[in-house]
Amino acid sequence: MRVAQAPFHKCESQIAESRWPSGAASLDAALAGGFACGRVHEVYAAEADDAAAAAGFVAALASGMSEDRRRPLLWLRTRRDAGRTGTLQANGWAELGGRPERCLFGLVADEKMLLRAAVDALRSAAPGAVVIEGWGKMSGLDLTASRRLVLAAEKSGVPLFVLRIDACPSSSAAQTRWQVSAAPSRALPGHAPGRPVFAIELLRQRSGPAGLAWKLEWNRDQRMFREASLSGAVVPVPAGGAAADSRAGTIRPVIGRRAA
Repeated sequence: MRVAQAPFHKCESQIAESRWPSGAASLDAALAGGFACGRVHEVYAAEADDAAAAAGFVAALASGMSEDRRRPLLWLRTRRDAGRTGTLQANGWAELGGRPERCLFGLVADEKMLLRAAVDALRSAAPGAVVIEGWGKMSGLDLTASRRLVLAAEKSGVPLFVLRIDACPSSSAAQTRWQVSAAPSRALPGHAPGRPVFAIELLRQRSGPAGLAWKLEWNRDQRMFREASLSGAVVPVPAGGAAADSRAGTIRPVIGRRAA
């Protein structure tokens, strides 16, 4: 895979201090101003059925950060995991406020190539954000590999999101570690589908507080989160979470069924 070099003009100390305010005041306060650029953030699906919610949270977050940086988003996955979780849908991406034309999806042969491609992309500083997706135990993502990713992200200032599905949280050099599950959203007037809502828990943060939880609503137009206000009628998310549902208030998935 070839990734074009992109110029950047900030010194490393400036890059390390750069943060993206999420829009949720209490969350940004816990993160000392927002999600840190040039860092690695791990996001675990609480259950395998929460894969769509975790992927949606990462897609929203990474889209917001990459759009602010006016650079494309790079999403990497292995062919094996693409077969398990299905195809990333452009319309679902757009409904989350992303721009499908500015998203690059990379399929690689195996986990070793996945980690190598992520390091190369981070070092290039070309993407606005990089996502790597892993299903189950990622044996190659040990502390050494994790530190290699951290160093590459710190040097370029590009944030890396490690999306983990059907996996238990494990030790790593990541700046933050999150657990995400689906949450009910509130239907909009006219029974229009509500905005996506995510239940998130900050499991770990280097040099910062952890063990905190939020329910966040994603505003696709502003590409910002806000703390969810769930007064009034709510509609539960289907247990599977990944199936499209036309009822008002359900979370709209970003991952669809694999094409036959």
